[in-house]
Amino acid sequence: MKPALAVFSRPSRALLVGVLVCLAHLDPGLGADLDLRFRHQVETEEDSGKFHSITKPGTWDAEKTAIVICDMWDDHYCRNAARRVAEMAPRMNETIKAAREKGVLIIHCPSGCMDVYKDTPQRKLAQDAPEVEAKIELKSWCYLDPSKEAPMPVKTDQPCDDEGELRDRVRFYSKQIDTLEIAEGDAITDSAEAYYLMKQRGIENVLIMGVHTNMCVLGRPFGIRQMVQAGQNVALVRDLTDTMYNPREEPYVNHFTGNDLVFEHIERHWCPTVTSDQILGGETKPFRFPGDDRKHLVIVMGEREYETADTLPKFALEELGKDFKISLVFADVENKHHFPGLEVIRDADVVLLSVRRRNLSTEQLALFRDHLGAGKPLVGIRTASHAFHQNKEEKLPEGLDEWRDFDPSVLGGNYHGHHANDITTFAQVAKDAGAHPVLAGVDDRRFQTYGSLYEVRPLEKGTTVLMNGNAQGISEGEPVAWTNTGPGGGRVFYTSLGHPYDFTITDFRTLLRNAIYWAVEEEVPAAEEEGDEGC
Repeated sequence: MKPALAVFSRPSRALLVGVLVCLAHLDPGLGADLDLRFRHQVETEEDSGKFHSITKPGTWDAEKTAIVICDMWDDHYCRNAARRVAEMAPRMNETIKAAREKGVLIIHCPSGCMDVYKDTPQRKLAQDAPEVEAKIELKSWCYLDPSKEAPMPVKTDQPCDDEGELRDRVRFYSKQIDTLEIAEGDAITDSAEAYYLMKQRGIENVLIMGVHTNMCVLGRPFGIRQMVQAGQNVALVRDLTDTMYNPREEPYVNHFTGNDLVFEHIERHWCPTVTSDQILGGETKPFRFPGDDRKHLVIVMGEREYETADTLPKFALEELGKDFKISLVFADVENKHHFPGLEVIRDADVVLLSVRRRNLSTEQLALFRDHLGAGKPLVGIRTASHAFHQNKEEKLPEGLDEWRDFDPSVLGGNYHGHHANDITTFAQVAKDAGAHPVLAGVDDRRFQTYGSLYEVRPLEKGTTVLMNGNAQGISEGEPVAWTNTGPGGGRVFYTSLGHPYDFTITDFRTLLRNAIYWAVEEEVPAAEEEGDEGC
């Protein structure tokens, strides 16, 4: 069969080619797709309260997609909020420009500013969309419904994070920030007109960006809650948004960690998230606020004996949430050798490992090998000494891999058993080790610990013992905390402590917190005074 173009005469073919070239020139995005990576949260098992963070690729038809820009005003009563809007606006403008060229409809929604735009064609475009009935009544604001979602993870009683005297909570804005170009063919609205225009254009997909994630981005008539309930496919562009959160409020974490908590809330209850680099393409990376200098801690948990899937997330938020971006990876409940979302390790500055006898796929195990081979640090607790292999008498599961010498080659240890569980044990700072930064603030040179004492002697050469353990009735003790150098030269810390009750001991928590700061070569923070809320 001849190509379809061959049925035209030569002049007709030339004319057709010319028309196609003109169309491509006028609309280079004609027929374009958006290749996106949708991140969402999936509960590890019903009512567990723990979630896998899963990213899956997907494609949206650009011509059936709209970008909604929520409340990117030119000023705000909170100076820091206004500053962050100005910081992300240039990247946002690049992103909407790239999307516009692909055929995406851009809808600017600076609420309360419609009079400024009343005579513009963009405003009239939205006003002219015929009203249609939605699955729900589109309201001016959609409040949190406890039957549909959990309480917000951050408090917003006094959400402004300005220092010193605060501005009154009055209107400081007058229009959308000028950095964002309003082009021909865009629309402007602050109401349900956005939905009407989408339905008029046959738009099924909505990318939402702007501010503030825990307020207007969720609550407005063009926001996440109402667009999802109206039946649209919705995704939040998580690197082009900001949360109204003050770190002096619960949960007393870094402002940008507060952002992350809200993103996870949305991924659990409403819709997936994506990042702007997926729209821009090329070598771009997700946008990061200039003030976000957090290191990325990835915690990998896969053991059933010591409940670290409960203790470690809580510990990390309380002790590390001020300075670290925290990602949690749990073993799959039905397939204990698989860790959904483990690829996040590629972005990790440090890995905290609590895994026991899991055989990963070669591809997943390579993520750890690559991390360590790149000279990046690792902190291991308790069963990490026998993380990636079975006992000698147990057969390697078919199709899976192992790292049998992980303990000596990475941690510098020599785990070969443990003493009885019912013997009282103590940890004590090693002689001449007291000046080490990991021990800063460990006030009790000797404290009782819980769980059996691991047998780990002799350690590999090059390790530095920080604490030794002794068990009642045993003449010779065992190291319980030490440092080592990883295969690629990165810092490694390991402790055989980590029983659930150990996390109630201030000195153990201080030890583990310090080890993570030390591993990424950050100054170990001073211990907080009694009653300090972490301002």
